[in-house]
Amino acid sequence: MKKKLVLIGNGMAGVNCVEQILKLAPNRYDITIFGSEPHPNYNRILLSSVLAGDADMNDIVINSREWYKQNNITLYTGTTVNGIDSSRKLVSADNGVSVPYDELIVATGSLPFMLPLPGADKKGVIAFRDIKDCEIMMETAKLYKKAVVIGGGLLGLEAARGLLNLNMEVSVVHIHKYLMERQLDVTAAVMLQKELKQQGMKFLLEKNTERIIGIKRATGVRFTDGSEESADLVVMAVGIRPNVQLANRSRIEINRGIVVNDYLETNIPHIYAVGECAEHRGIAYGLVAPLYEQGAVLAKRLAGVDTEGYQGSVVSTKLKVSGVDVFSAGQFTDSEDTRAVRVQDEFDGVYKKVVIKNGKVAGAVLFGDTSDGSRLFAMIRSGEDVTGREKEILFGSGGSGSVKCGADMVAAMKDDEIICGCNGVSKGAIVQAINEKDCSSVNDIKACTKASASCGGCKPLVADVLSCVLGTDGVKMVKEGICGCTTLSRDEVVDGIRSMRLTTSKEVMNVMEWSHPEGCSKCRPALNYYLGMVWPDEHEDEKESRFVNERNHANIQKDGTYSVVPRIYGGVTTPKDLKRIAEVAEKYDVPLVKITGGQRIDLLGVRKQDLPHMWADLDMPSGYAYGKTLRTVKTCVGSTFCRFGTQDAISMGIEMEKRFERLSTPAKVKMAVSGCPRNCAEATIKDFGVVAIDGGWELYVGGNGGTKVRACDLLSKVKTEEEVLEWTGAYLQYYRETGKYNERTAEWLERVGLDTIKAALENPEDRLALVERIEHALSLTKDPWKEIIETDKLRTAFDSLAASSAQ
Repeated sequence: MKKKLVLIGNGMAGVNCVEQILKLAPNRYDITIFGSEPHPNYNRILLSSVLAGDADMNDIVINSREWYKQNNITLYTGTTVNGIDSSRKLVSADNGVSVPYDELIVATGSLPFMLPLPGADKKGVIAFRDIKDCEIMMETAKLYKKAVVIGGGLLGLEAARGLLNLNMEVSVVHIHKYLMERQLDVTAAVMLQKELKQQGMKFLLEKNTERIIGIKRATGVRFTDGSEESADLVVMAVGIRPNVQLANRSRIEINRGIVVNDYLETNIPHIYAVGECAEHRGIAYGLVAPLYEQGAVLAKRLAGVDTEGYQGSVVSTKLKVSGVDVFSAGQFTDSEDTRAVRVQDEFDGVYKKVVIKNGKVAGAVLFGDTSDGSRLFAMIRSGEDVTGREKEILFGSGGSGSVKCGADMVAAMKDDEIICGCNGVSKGAIVQAINEKDCSSVNDIKACTKASASCGGCKPLVADVLSCVLGTDGVKMVKEGICGCTTLSRDEVVDGIRSMRLTTSKEVMNVMEWSHPEGCSKCRPALNYYLGMVWPDEHEDEKESRFVNERNHANIQKDGTYSVVPRIYGGVTTPKDLKRIAEVAEKYDVPLVKITGGQRIDLLGVRKQDLPHMWADLDMPSGYAYGKTLRTVKTCVGSTFCRFGTQDAISMGIEMEKRFERLSTPAKVKMAVSGCPRNCAEATIKDFGVVAIDGGWELYVGGNGGTKVRACDLLSKVKTEEEVLEWTGAYLQYYRETGKYNERTAEWLERVGLDTIKAALENPEDRLALVERIEHALSLTKDPWKEIIETDKLRTAFDSLAASSAQ
């Protein structure tokens, strides 16, 4: 008869421990998991990506609800355990459920620390810890514009970057002299602050917050020096504390966290603690790798496998802060008994520092280039003596006796040491996959164990493990393709489509020998785009390969409703169109009507079943707020009204928008036209920007105002509006033909080079040939709202016919 295992907490540490138990003893336990949040297990590290708009909830889920079902796990989400009766071995939850246990794991994680400031209970004061906090920030950004983030650590900077992406003004308040003092030294912190300042963050360092000001809602913060900073939203990101409330009520020993021994046992038999809520040898860890190491030990204990116990962890931090790579590990600050090797390149934004103590690598800080992080961390953990070879660690060896690295380094690692911190994959798990599942490449390891599947920073170490086990000759070098289904690159796929005249995704997958005959969510939409770009006349758009937003011609929202955005050319509308939009909004009970940042009107909260009828009633073109196509052409009033305007920006913008709407592109495209060099339409951070000057126009390309802010490069100067349209069409078509699917123009330009693009467009004959091809592609398109209406009419007619037949 199976024992009953109950896990309190559906977070990363606890569920990872359960995963290990299922591998070691798959039939030993009936498992029940309680989670206070309404979601399945998700990667909390990626919350900043959700806030930044780079991912949604589905993208960060680690274990889907289907996974729980497949493993016969009873899951209670949105349910909080409020009692543990250790004498009866029973847990009770706030939904009235009581579950008996034989073994109980407490993995309640941590709570955000909220400063006990006067006014901290006001509306608009939140933490940044879970999905709900992200949702509050995103909703607030729709109504307010100024945010203050208290805390200049990793969490605070991630929150600030996300709020910048939501078009809020952000000030970061930090009590210390420099940012991220727990992960960086002064030099790296100053370089980071300079980079983040260029991205738009404002910093208030050495500031101690005294109170939150405002009546019902926060309107700002006041500091102990008497100064103030206005704010509509205050985000506290000053740290976390172990969540021990349940343990305390249940007579489980606590200090700062739940006190555990080397086997993660509490003072009460059959009750264990793991993760951020646990305190081992006086330390409560807040990073993923140590928590997974704890989980591996506890899993062995509960599976009846011998283990030496948990000995504590040497921690490292490898992350990306607002697009900047950062790594730190061990003792990275200077002291009297340490010396350091440093490399600093301010031109390329690279800084490396390795701290040596007693002839061993004690710590390291890397900024801008973290490729050496895994190797340095392995050296810190192994304690290798590098006396006389200190400089070789960063500068390489000039002869024999070089620092041990690569396969030799991982050979000295223990099996339970973590290789992939993001997914908690140990060296032993990778070795097992190599020996038992015949994995012989990094891609094989990724598919079998998830190692290197997230940030990819551990790929060199994974490759070293492969070399250690199989030898260099035994490692299969697999070229990475457009997805895991193929090793073919974008160019190879497109060339094959052209040379073999393949016109459907099924043909491509079959002829080009896809490893998964049905493809995946990454390659299906890419193939659909490439086929349409190469064969606009012959390829029939594969609706099933498009994302849900594109299939429904509207943006799905977090509550399952949709956002409808009709086209408003250049931000210019008419009383007739405004009246029509207002009548439709009333007819379909639209909860929110919003002016967007792209000079359009957004109707939010629309039910899916209303979409066809709503588009019919609007009788307006779609604004393509959901597609990989031209989104908007933002304009200022130009010479039509402005006293500074030198050209008619409104007419130019409307003409560009009408000319290129409905165009399918590798990724979304945003354009703008400014009527003078004052650039009120922000044309120089768009994919294609036009700025009016005396006697002509300047054309700018490759800008981006998103996560990675990039200013445009000047492509050309022209004199007439006809030339603007010609260069725009040629540029867009060249991007269509050479860009990778889902690659924004900023990334594409940096990959192919501005000189290459200029060379492709400088010849008038080449430009006209590109324009002819884009015009042909445009001639075959039609507005999607007509398609959705026609589909709905057909469905209605079919239903009516079926009803008549039944009668």
